Amino acid sequence: MHPILKLVAQRLALGILLLFAASILIFGGTMMLPGDVAQQILGQSATPQALENLRAELGLNEPPVSRYFSWLGGILQGDLGTALTNGRDIAESLSGRLKNTLFLAFWAAVISVPLAIFLGLLAVRYKDRWPDKLISGVTLTTISIPEFMIGYVLIYWISIQLGWFSSVAIINDSMSLGQKLNAIAIPVMVLTLVVLAHMMRMTRAAILNVMQSAYIETAELKGMGMLKIISKHAFPNAIAPIVNVVMINLAYLVVGVVVVEVVFAYPGMGQYLVDHVTKRDVPVVQACGLIFAAVYICLNLIADIVSILANPRLRHPK
Repeated sequence: MHPILKLVAQRLALGILLLFAASILIFGGTMMLPGDVAQQILGQSATPQALENLRAELGLNEPPVSRYFSWLGGILQGDLGTALTNGRDIAESLSGRLKNTLFLAFWAAVISVPLAIFLGLLAVRYKDRWPDKLISGVTLTTISIPEFMIGYVLIYWISIQLGWFSSVAIINDSMSLGQKLNAIAIPVMVLTLVVLAHMMRMTRAAILNVMQSAYIETAELKGMGMLKIISKHAFPNAIAPIVNVVMINLAYLVVGVVVVEVVFAYPGMGQYLVDHVTKRDVPVVQACGLIFAAVYICLNLIADIVSILANPRLRHPK
């Protein structure tokens, strides 16, 4: 087998193993959640016999190991289970929610990734001068503030004071693309401000590390301009760590949107997860957790594979 294919196969096998381990942690974690689904459904006035009958009907009396393998078998067949609180198919309920979350994450990534790389290159170009210090100061300030606080500040200034965009990000299939973008404008701003600093600073650090190489000094001695050195020599050789940090932040845009979705009442997976956590709906929590874990692992695998392809030293570790 070709060395690159062997490395990719190893990474894929490791990803599957990590996903299996994540499923065990998710299932075990939900088993330790306080509260009782049967009590939540029937209410405080339910009799002990009614509670026992409902627990038996929902399979809550089975041993945890048996319930785990039954749940895992359903997952492998594409069956995420049924919500305990409303009896609806979880996969059907999640399909639209996942699409909305990916829609929000996509537009946040479209803005944040190019902007972060551009600001990182600009900071390298003007290292230790006022553009570098200004960019670093602003991005560090935004990453230090919690997402919900940034969201409330933007709602107050942009939505209430200026009246530019809606403070509630409600979208549906009947809306046009322009209407959807108008609705998610402020959540996209929040997500962009949150992930921008990490990507920008990693881009800056990776390029500055490459700039200390001997071939960069040779290019400078030849009289090549700084912008040309950065674009033709430094940036291509710093692409591996930049891809890694971009993928990690893309994973955050999908997995870490829970707070933003709750603040803006956005109909995505995060809002759906929070609603069913309050109802003690364990199958929904497990399904959402497994999907979030799968997205995070897949994006990190892509980053790992891209790094291997971009860096010959990773293809030949010896």
